[in-house]
Amino acid sequence: MATPNYSYEKRQRELAKKRKNEEKLQKKKQGPGSEDGGQDQEPAPPAEPGLAAPPPAA
Repeated sequence: MATPNYSYEKRQRELAKKRKNEEKLQKKKQGPGSEDGGQDQEPAPPAEPGLAAPPPAA
């Protein structure tokens, strides 16, 4: 059985923390007036009842 690579896992956790922190700073830069989660898109029109709409991207 292979041994776990703890340094790789630690690096991945550090990168995830850094990415999350950068996203948080971007939200702060946008200002308190835009509390829509950083999405600048208009809401989609309602789908027609006969058509299957794809799930919204998260």
